[in-house]
Amino acid sequence: MHDKTCPMEQAIAQIEDGMTVMVGGFGIPGTPFLLIEALRSRGCKNLTLIKNDANEKGMGIDHLLAAGQVRKLIATHIGLNANAIALMNAGRLEVEFCAQGILAERIRAGGAGIAGIVTDIGIGTRLAEGKQRLGINGQSFLFEAALRADVALIHAESADCFGNLRFAASARNFNPLMAMAADKVIVEAEQRLPLGAIGADDVHCPGVFVDAVVPIELTGAYDVKRT
Repeated sequence: MHDKTCPMEQAIAQIEDGMTVMVGGFGIPGTPFLLIEALRSRGCKNLTLIKNDANEKGMGIDHLLAAGQVRKLIATHIGLNANAIALMNAGRLEVEFCAQGILAERIRAGGAGIAGIVTDIGIGTRLAEGKQRLGINGQSFLFEAALRADVALIHAESADCFGNLRFAASARNFNPLMAMAADKVIVEAEQRLPLGAIGADDVHCPGVFVDAVVPIELTGAYDVKRT
């Protein structure tokens, strides 16, 4: 099994203008702050981001929004980020809202290789506008298309050299799903461990889904809350 440990610059160089990028995390837990900062420095434009939330102003993906690098954001809510709200209201950021469970299931469907999911959530609301309706056994349903990305950026507590990952508690959130639903997966890891150091029952995401591991200790920064 080859070593997937990779310098930050080399990992982020895989991202180009116009790509769709999934970003793990729920607020702070599980958000790959260092990879986000590296993407901001790379300067890619016209990105579509898929993330549970927009973080807060001055934190996480807000740096990408403030730099004008994001064309569209697919998220469950942006209410904690006044900057994201202002960009949306000014027409400078397209936002597609999903119910949180629907977002997770659309990503899961993308990773499973199916076209989408069928649900009754959103019927009779603005979330149903423009979506295909289906009638099944006399009931109305919406078709929600699967989501995939060119690249996923995720944060893990531990990674071995092959990319087997372990997440800390709630920091697991969207990260494993996104690792399955992207063509390239880049991981920032708090700990770099030798192959076999993570027990089989503790592997939350198998290394077969991971393309590059960036150990945080090699970046010279560890405080993931910094802005």
